[in-house]
Amino acid sequence: MKIRIQKIIADAGIASRREAEKMIEEGRVTVNGVTAKLGDKADPEKDHIKIDGKLLKAKPNELVYIMLNKPKKVMCTTNDPEGRQTVLDLIKGIKNRVWPVGRLDYHSEGLVLLTNDGELSLRLTHPKYKVEKVYEVKVKDLPDEKKIEKLKKGIWLEDGKTAPCEISFIKKTSENSWFRVTLKEGKRRQI
Repeated sequence: MKIRIQKIIADAGIASRREAEKMIEEGRVTVNGVTAKLGDKADPEKDHIKIDGKLLKAKPNELVYIMLNKPKKVMCTTNDPEGRQTVLDLIKGIKNRVWPVGRLDYHSEGLVLLTNDGELSLRLTHPKYKVEKVYEVKVKDLPDEKKIEKLKKGIWLEDGKTAPCEISFIKKTSENSWFRVTLKEGKRRQI
């Protein structure tokens, strides 16, 4: 069965779909000796797919799923150009390439899923699937009700307006308040 080449590469655990698309655009991928173009399809069982001259294995690697409690001050990425610690630095002994599904900010902590399952990663992160993400958020003092209502309806960020979200009060301490925020999308800096 013919499948888009970037999906074959992602399913093999070589790169994410976006990274695979970039490899194809850069002319690094060939199918049966012919340079692939974005949108081309191939049969991973029959066609010879090469990346940088190396033959791609027909069978994808064993699927790996890791639940990680990401601490604060760890980057939720596979590589940080500034040399900060990443979530991959926290896991050892994993032979297959994995990547974080979604992200948590550098100063955030909580559950992060790492996997090499491109299909699952897409279904959990693409906005069209509307998978809810739940966060417990600590803020200084107690924000006024107008600010909370504004956040619930959606606010403007650098990459557009956020979708409406659910916000519920959890508790108040002497210095902070805790809220549960449920998002259906994951815009950068939304929390």
